[in-house]
Amino acid sequence: MSRHPFRDVAIIAAFNTPQARVLEGHTAFSITLDAARGVLAEAAVEVTEVDAVFSKHAPELIHALGIGPVWNSNSKSGIAGVLQAASLVATGLAQTVLLADGEAGIYTERSATAPWTRPSNEFVAPFGLYTAAEFGLIARRHMDRYGTLPEQLAEVAATIRNNGHVNPDAIYRGRGPFTPADVLASRMIAEPFHLLDCAMTSEGGCAVLITTAERAAELPGTPVYILGGGLDTLGPAYRHAPVWDLTGRGSDIPNGYVGRRAARKAFAMAGLRPADVDVCELYDPFSFEIIRQFEAFEFCGDGEGGDFVMGGRIAPEGEFPITTDGGLMSYSHGGGMVQLSQRVARGVHQLQKQCRSRQIADARVVLCSNGGAGALFTDVVLLGSERP
Repeated sequence: MSRHPFRDVAIIAAFNTPQARVLEGHTAFSITLDAARGVLAEAAVEVTEVDAVFSKHAPELIHALGIGPVWNSNSKSGIAGVLQAASLVATGLAQTVLLADGEAGIYTERSATAPWTRPSNEFVAPFGLYTAAEFGLIARRHMDRYGTLPEQLAEVAATIRNNGHVNPDAIYRGRGPFTPADVLASRMIAEPFHLLDCAMTSEGGCAVLITTAERAAELPGTPVYILGGGLDTLGPAYRHAPVWDLTGRGSDIPNGYVGRRAARKAFAMAGLRPADVDVCELYDPFSFEIIRQFEAFEFCGDGEGGDFVMGGRIAPEGEFPITTDGGLMSYSHGGGMVQLSQRVARGVHQLQKQCRSRQIADARVVLCSNGGAGALFTDVVLLGSERP
C-alpha cells in the first residue's frame, strides 16, 4: 500500500457507563443513550457534529439526540462496527461517527444461560448446547490433541480476575486475589471449565467516537489510530455445534483457529508482527479462549499456547499483558454488542494513558479481539498511538 487506508481516521474517545449485575431503572436504550452522551462529553464534541450512528438502537438515538438526518446503521458495534465506521470516515461518507450500545433488563431468567447466547433453534436447544458447552468442546479438543492442562486454563482465569480485583470500576472488584488453585477448586460448569473459568453476566453501556485525524488534532483528547484489522466469521453464533475442523471457501484454517486470517490481515496492514504488540485486550468468554487466540494470532505455534501463558508472560508486568480491566470474567459482560465494544474501549484507554487500573506504562500498540471459536467468529483490530 502506498498510503494506509485509515491514515486520516482517529478514535478520539471511548466511554463506559457504570456497570452492574443489574442496573435498576434502566432499559437497554436508556443506558445506550447515557453511553452516547458520555462519549461526546469525553471528547468535547457537540452532538450536532455527529453525522453517522452505529448501534442496534441507531434510529432511537438519532431521534433522542435530535441530530437527523444522518447516516444510520444498525449493524453491530465492537470491532466490526469500528472498522466499518472507520471506512465511512476514510472514504468521506461521514466525518464523525458515534458507536454506542447498552444492555439492561434483558437477562431476567437468572437460572438460565444469558439470552443472547441461546437463540431458539431446534438443533441446539433440546440438547443443552449452551455457551459453556460450546466453548468447552473447542477446549477439550485442544487438550486431547496437544496435552493442554487445566492448570494452564486456570492461570489465564486467575490473571484476568486479578486484573478486575484491583479495578475500581469492575463489577467483581475486591473479590480476589485469586490463585490458579482457587479456579480449579471452583465447581465444574462444563468440562473442562470450572465456574471461575467462565464469564459472568451483567448490564451496562459503552460508546466510541471516530472522526477525521484533522478534527481529532483540534480536540483536547489524545487520538488513537487504527493500524489494521480483520473480521472472520464461519456461521451464526450459538446455532451450530462449534466443530474444531470446520472450514470454508477453500481455506485450510479450521474453526479452531478462526481469527488467524483476520490477524494476518491486521498485521500486514499495520506492517507489524505479534512481537510488536504491547497490550493484548483479548476477548475472554472462557479461559481457554485466550490460549486459543495466542495460537490463532501466531504469537506462538499451534499447541504451544498452554505453555505460552505461563511464567508471568500475560501478567500486567509481563511481555504480553492481557485483558487489563478484568474483562468479561470480572469487569463486565453487558450482553449483545456491548461486550464486543469493551475491548476496543480499553485499548483506546491504554493508549490514551487513561486506564483506572493496570495502565501499561509504555503502551504504543494494542491488539483487541472479539468472539471465539465457540461462536464461529473472531475479529481483530490493532490500535496505535502513532498515525499510520
